[in-house]
Amino acid sequence: MDDLSATQSELQCSNCAGQCVYDPAQQALVCSSCATRYGLETENDADAAREFSFDPDEPDTDPPVVEETRVHHCQTCGGDVVFVGQTLSERCAYCDGPVVLATSDTGYRTKALIPFRVPERDAQAAALAWVAARWAAPSDLKAVVPKARVAGIYVPFWTFDSDEAVNYWAKYKVRRNKSTVTRRTSGALRIRFDDLLVPASPHVTPLIRDGILHDFEPRRLRPYRPGYLAGFGAERHHQSVAEGLKANADDKDLLIRNGIKGHVNKSGVHDVRYTTDTTGIRYRRILLPVWILHYQYKGEAMKVVVCGMQGRTYGERPFAYVKLAAYAAILSMATITFGLAWGAGGLL
Repeated sequence: MDDLSATQSELQCSNCAGQCVYDPAQQALVCSSCATRYGLETENDADAAREFSFDPDEPDTDPPVVEETRVHHCQTCGGDVVFVGQTLSERCAYCDGPVVLATSDTGYRTKALIPFRVPERDAQAAALAWVAARWAAPSDLKAVVPKARVAGIYVPFWTFDSDEAVNYWAKYKVRRNKSTVTRRTSGALRIRFDDLLVPASPHVTPLIRDGILHDFEPRRLRPYRPGYLAGFGAERHHQSVAEGLKANADDKDLLIRNGIKGHVNKSGVHDVRYTTDTTGIRYRRILLPVWILHYQYKGEAMKVVVCGMQGRTYGERPFAYVKLAAYAAILSMATITFGLAWGAGGLL
């Protein structure tokens, strides 16, 4: 049972034959009828953090699995979400668009996940607290967000490790009297990347990624089991390792350039060029939990994202332009008052 599907019998309560769902608060499967609790963790869960080697010069050792799976396909953003157990949805967890039942026949096996730890009620409370703390927010926004549609979904991510042997060339600036002189430099350094977290789907937007990025802890990974998904949606992995590395190229390039600038340790470093020999590539295919709250404000669709691991919250929100104007006026008045007081004190 290491694919994103499970029969109803696999999630059936042995006590009353009711259906079980995963309860983040109890960290267990709980029967919806009689509340019997079933633990999912085992002594071998530490193996979930295992990483797999990848050699770009060798054939893909992790081919996709061909098996027919029923998915909910979004007609707006194209997302395909699998639901485990009886939980179904008529709206997309990513964009809130309408979904239709479809069939997906390929995907990659997920090896590990971090289960939801934040219950839905706590996610709603975190979203409300986030909205309440936004300055210049419309006064009626607090009444809109509690009506938001809440979707819990496991989203696909990669983790990548690699060793980089970098040779670089760069320029930097030096102040000489009243002029600036450009100098050239070159050098070499080694960079070790460990657990770079990379979205494995185009539907994982920067907002969703940021809501997850800072809360990721590899030690919390657990082996994939359908029970963890009972009551939630999940998107399957569809990228090969090579495609995942390509998706990570821009972020990795930025990190290498920042590493080079730190190694040069001069001001005004620019025109950075480099080559790198990449070795020791290791990866994981994982699923991470996120709550997405969809709401509309005056016809505009917006969302608040709450990380299902620790509750870190990010979101989209409207501004009250009357409040913005009032804040600007207050700031301007304070600046003028301070200037007059400064001048009256003979300090100008």
